[in-house]
Amino acid sequence: MTRAKPPGGETLLEQAARVGSLAGAPQPPLAERMRPTSLDEVLGQKHLLGPGKWLRRAVLADAFPSLVLWGPPGVGKTTIARVLAETTKRRFVPFSAVLSGVPELRTLLAEADENRRFRGIGTVLFVDEIHRFNRAQQDAFLPHVERGTVTLVGATTENPAFSVNAAVLSRATVARLEPLGEEELRALLERALEDEERGLGRHGLRATEATLGLLAKAADGDARRALGLLEMVVNRALEQSTPVLDEQALAGILEQATLRHDKAGDAHFDLLSAFIKSMRGTDPDAAIYYLMRMIEAGEDPNLILRRMVIFASEDVGNADPRALPLAIAADEAFRRTGLPEGLYALSQACLFLASCPKSGAVGPAFAGARELIAQTGSLAVPSKLRNAPTALAKSLGHGAGYVSPHQDPRGYSPGETYLPDELVGTRLYHPTEHGLERAIKEKLDAIFAQREKTERGKAPREK
Repeated sequence: MTRAKPPGGETLLEQAARVGSLAGAPQPPLAERMRPTSLDEVLGQKHLLGPGKWLRRAVLADAFPSLVLWGPPGVGKTTIARVLAETTKRRFVPFSAVLSGVPELRTLLAEADENRRFRGIGTVLFVDEIHRFNRAQQDAFLPHVERGTVTLVGATTENPAFSVNAAVLSRATVARLEPLGEEELRALLERALEDEERGLGRHGLRATEATLGLLAKAADGDARRALGLLEMVVNRALEQSTPVLDEQALAGILEQATLRHDKAGDAHFDLLSAFIKSMRGTDPDAAIYYLMRMIEAGEDPNLILRRMVIFASEDVGNADPRALPLAIAADEAFRRTGLPEGLYALSQACLFLASCPKSGAVGPAFAGARELIAQTGSLAVPSKLRNAPTALAKSLGHGAGYVSPHQDPRGYSPGETYLPDELVGTRLYHPTEHGLERAIKEKLDAIFAQREKTERGKAPREK
């Protein structure tokens, strides 16, 4: 089959080969070629670099502090560090916490000190994945940051409150970077298609609005992923001499896109937190959404089920006592069936827990009991409640005066108390008005009122 040639006489593939995109000298990836070189080219992060925002002002005044850039992959941490260095005419020195160690760091710091003292040139030391350094290694930066030898810019995908030394954080400002929005990603893709020098503009390709939208959505906030997907689509179009990037050109490519997630970092904890809070807020729609977000991203279903079992007592409790056995049943059903059939039990439990009434009374009850024990120690068990298995025990008064609740038609002994004498009148469990716990509350309030009345009528206890 002979491919049609454009008016210029070359196929698109031949054009690409001539400029070295698909043949000849290999080029860096599109994402690397399209890195912004100025503040105005940076897309997203308007809360930091928008007009009048603090980091933009600091950079333009050549007075930005050491930074810890915290955010998911592909949101511009390396790019921003480069731009800050270039804007302030400082040396940009990249350093990987994964590939390098303290000996290499000492060499870089010595060079930075020499440039500062003898040439008057500052250095931005960019430490990628700074959280991979242990505490002792992170401490190696401190004296050089304090002396101004370098301006430290660390990048991390992990919460710096847990992964970066407090000493480093006290000398740096944490800047949270957000995933790019779909509109920002579309603008980035259009820029790459139009840029003839660094991008793909020399190929004369154009993309439909639908294609740009699908690529932006598949990138899931990650600029590097967006440009990588675009490059794959363009290479396919060049091979097939297709001048328009349409939905047909995307066939099979978007299947390679994955959801942004990690099993131990912020995405993991953020989604799990949103899932729990949606169930607690009685929003089954949000709860099932976050549940499937985690499942689709590869989260361990057993971890989710474990959290649901905890939730059944912690957040539902006696407002609906069916919650705990249902959560345990869902856990058992999933272990027997696995995926995908186990999703039915998992989803049923999620929807039930999110829909039923909530009570947080269980946690405060046992926490209050613990605190009371810590304050009062090992108080004596009242004699009437002590075990009396022998004649000696009975002769000592164990069990004397105990009235069984089964002897009263109401199922409890009016006015009877069970706490140690010093704690009579203390309430640790405070039922809510929600669900079945309302009936529990009414019953316990009546019993407690009777106990108070009985206690008021008794002679004072001997101390």
